[in-house]
Amino acid sequence: MSKKTSRQQVYTLLVEVGRKDGDGLPQEATGAALMCYASGVDEAEAVRETVAILKQADMAPLDVSGYGTLDERLAEGHDIAPEERALMERALAENAVIVAQMTPFFEGDDNVH
Repeated sequence: MSKKTSRQQVYTLLVEVGRKDGDGLPQEATGAALMCYASGVDEAEAVRETVAILKQADMAPLDVSGYGTLDERLAEGHDIAPEERALMERALAENAVIVAQMTPFFEGDDNVH
C-alpha cells in the first residue's frame, strides 16, 4: 500500500443552524440553512472546520449534510454554475470556508423540524 499525498479538496456542505444571540439572522427567524464550500483533506475535516468557524461567528450549528467534492457532484449529475465553481476555487485557494447562501427558517415553514 503506497502512502497517498494529502491533498486539499473542497466539499459542499449544507449546515442547519439554530438561534443564538448575535447570530445575525433575521429577528423572526427560527434558524437557517447555510450552503457552504469548505476545504479539507477529507469531508470530516471540512465539517469540523465549518462547525468551528460558524461557532466563532456566534452561530449554533445543529446538523451538517455533506454533498461531496466537485468531481463527486458532477459524477452524480449535478449542474454546477460557474459562480458556484468560482466559490469552490476560492475556498480551495484560501483554504477557507465560504458561506455561499443563507436561507432563514421562519415559524410555520415546511422545512423546520
